[in-house]
Amino acid sequence: MKYVEEFRDAEKAKVLVHEIDKLVADIDPPKDRPIAIMEVCGGHTHSIFRYGLEGMLPKEIELVHGPGCPVCVLPMGRVDDCVAIAERPEVILTTFGDAMRVPGSKKSLMQAKADGADVRMVYSPMDALALAKKNPDREVVFFAIGFETTIPSTALTILQAKVEGVENFSVFCNHITIVPTIKAILDSPDLQIDGFLGPGHVSMVIGTVPYEFISRHYKRPMVVAGFEPLDVLQSIWMVLKQIKEGRAEIENQYARIVPEAGNSAALAALSEVYELREFFEWRGLGSIDHSGMRIREAYRAYDAEAKFVTPNIKIADPKSCQCGEVLKGAIKPWQCKVFGTSCTPEMPLGALMVSSEGACAAYYQYGGIKKREAVS
Repeated sequence: MKYVEEFRDAEKAKVLVHEIDKLVADIDPPKDRPIAIMEVCGGHTHSIFRYGLEGMLPKEIELVHGPGCPVCVLPMGRVDDCVAIAERPEVILTTFGDAMRVPGSKKSLMQAKADGADVRMVYSPMDALALAKKNPDREVVFFAIGFETTIPSTALTILQAKVEGVENFSVFCNHITIVPTIKAILDSPDLQIDGFLGPGHVSMVIGTVPYEFISRHYKRPMVVAGFEPLDVLQSIWMVLKQIKEGRAEIENQYARIVPEAGNSAALAALSEVYELREFFEWRGLGSIDHSGMRIREAYRAYDAEAKFVTPNIKIADPKSCQCGEVLKGAIKPWQCKVFGTSCTPEMPLGALMVSSEGACAAYYQYGGIKKREAVS
C-alpha cells in the first residue's frame, strides 16, 4: 500500500477484525481475565481511540495503555527544577508545546511564563540553538524530553553547538529509554500482560533487536506496530497468532519504516553525547534503574544541570491523581477519581491529561468521559 487512505480502509478493517475473532475463539483464555495486550506507545493509544478500535475487538481482548508518553512520565520534581531555571533573569527557556503545560508542585512552565519568565515554544532543539546565536547575552536552555525518538536530535544539536563554539546554549536533559521501562512493567507483580504492541517511532532509531529479552526471558510476544488503524489491527492479530501457536517472538509489522538494526547514524550520535544514569525517577512508576540519559563529561559545558543550581527535590503526585496506576495499566483513565472532574485538558491535574499522547487525554477527547458518567 502507498497511500494513507489505504491504511484506513473500513472493509479491510472488517476482515482483520473477523480474523481476530477467529483467532480468539481458538485460544484458551487466561483464567478469570481477558487476553491483555499492552500498547507501549502513546501514539498507539491515540490511534486506538481516534478510530474506535477498542470497540471493534471481542470482549476477550483487553488493551492496556502503557507508559510510552514521555511528557506523561515526567515527575513533578523535574518540572520544578525546570521552572527554577526558567525563572532566572538571564535565561531563555525553550521546549516543546506539551511540556509547557505539565504541572509541577507549584506551577507549570506556562504559569511561569505568565508570571514573567522567558519561556518559548520551539519545534526542535536546533531552533533553540539558533535562538542562542541570536541572543549571545542570554543563556538559552532547551528542556529536552522524550524517548530514543528525540534523543538523537538533541545530541546532534549539542554536537553542532560544540562545532560552532556556541557557549550560551545548554540542555536540561530528561531523556528516557524504553527497554528498562518495559522490563519494569514485566517485573511488576500486579500486572499480567500477555503480549505487546511495540513502539514504532522509538524502533525507527533502536531497531527490533533490543526487545529480544521480552521473548527470550519473559516468554511474551511483541509486534512492533505502525500507527494507522490497519497497522494496529494487523499487529493485534499477529500477537494473537503467536499466542495461539505458543510462540513468543519479536515481529515487525512496521517494516516499511523500522529497520531491524535501527538507525546507525542516530545511534552513533546518541552514544557520543549521552550515557545512562544509574537511576531516574518516573511519575507514577518510581525510580527505574538505567532508564534515564545524562550528558557525558566531554559535553558538560552544554549540560544545564552543571550550569545551574536547581532544587532537585523529589515531589509526590497529588494523592487524588492516579496517574501511576493508569501508566502501569492497572486501571483505565475513567476509573481515576478525578478524571473529567478536577482533571481535564484545560486544567490538568495529572500529566496524562496534558499530552495528546496521554491515555487520559485520549479517553477524554474520544468519549471516555461519557463512559465514566455511565458507570457513575
